[in-house]
Amino acid sequence: MGRTISRVVASWHVSEGERSEAPLDVWLIDDLGGCTRITTGSDRCLIVESSPPHAPYDMGEWGRVEVGEDLGDHPFLRHLGETVASVTEYALPEQGRTHLEIGFPDGGLVRADCYQGDLRLMR
Repeated sequence: MGRTISRVVASWHVSEGERSEAPLDVWLIDDLGGCTRITTGSDRCLIVESSPPHAPYDMGEWGRVEVGEDLGDHPFLRHLGETVASVTEYALPEQGRTHLEIGFPDGGLVRADCYQGDLRLMR
């Protein structure tokens, strides 16, 4: 909170030339160089951690994971250069973190959650 988003990087699964609809990971990189990674865990909880983007990697017959700033239609893009005004985390005792809401000064909000094991980002 209180930092300006200067870059957004994401990772995508690519198989047989097709990129996954949703990103696997999203990194919000702030004006001070801090990196916040948002992703999902194998237990279908949402993971939020301080971690820089990893390198792309090949998974053989299962495709590859690409990492970069080519985000397509991504909810965080409209907030580049904006300061994060609020962060609200929701969790259940038996499940862990279920979703995260990141608010911006203009009232904009991006929600990150885990939907059927996949990262889902919505405005």
